[in-house]
Amino acid sequence: MYFDGSLMKKGVSVGLVFVSPLEVRMRYMVHLHFPSSNNVAEYEALINGLRIAIELGIRRFNVRGDCQLVVDQVMKESSYHNPKMAAYCREVHRLEDKLDGLELNHIPRCLNEAADALAKAAFGRETVPMGIFANE
Repeated sequence: MYFDGSLMKKGVSVGLVFVSPLEVRMRYMVHLHFPSSNNVAEYEALINGLRIAIELGIRRFNVRGDCQLVVDQVMKESSYHNPKMAAYCREVHRLEDKLDGLELNHIPRCLNEAADALAKAAFGRETVPMGIFANE
């Protein structure tokens, strides 16, 4: 799964791209209505993706995102000084316990363009393209 969060004045949006072992892609975009920071947007993307994966019955998978801070905090390579970030990290670990295996990796932004485009598109008022699941 590729995840990305986007922060704009209207709130937070999330883009998720699930890729099956057979290269089948499922794309999701979610628009959340609350003010936040860039890091909160990234955590919201990761948490929404984990929740969807659990609902879909996915038990083991690789997750990729372009937010180094979130990846490092979740993988315990970095500490957090903000109580909100600590709470988000705990929620990720709580969801991780429902899986048989989770691998989280940082990737360059250029390799996360599909999730980024979905996150930005979630703010639009246009019709959702075919094949994309949208939640508001």
